[in-house]
Amino acid sequence: MNEEQVIAERHERWVSGWDRRDGDAPFDFERVFGELYDFGSPDVRLYDDFDPEHRVATSAAGYGSIWEPAFRGMLSAHHAVDDGPHVIAGAGLAASTLRFVARIVTPDAVTDIRTTSSLVWRRTPDGWRIVREHNSTEVLPAGELDGRFVTA
Repeated sequence: MNEEQVIAERHERWVSGWDRRDGDAPFDFERVFGELYDFGSPDVRLYDDFDPEHRVATSAAGYGSIWEPAFRGMLSAHHAVDDGPHVIAGAGLAASTLRFVARIVTPDAVTDIRTTSSLVWRRTPDGWRIVREHNSTEVLPAGELDGRFVTA
């Protein structure tokens, strides 16, 4: 498998890591994503405009603290890649972009989204790790993704 394929596989695994099903253990960011993010790097920058506070995390643990409360409160979250990943890879850095759709179900709402995700990966002694992230999300009209996800 070449480097572009490795990064593509890791980015797709990143998408599926956000899935939540009824009965899952409480969401633990480091448990789910420990092999994908660089938890030791001092120069991590991670951003997702779906965060209502639009925070930029400067550590993987800090990013986890943004998302753990929201994902622990979800009833379910289903994701599917609908474009990509598109990858370029060099000796020490790589970049990947993909687009995914998701249905997020909370006790109060069902929200369908389409997100473009761009990740920068750094090769470390433990393999490729995310050091930069930028996600841009569009909330879709209610019911837009009806029938897209099998939830049984």
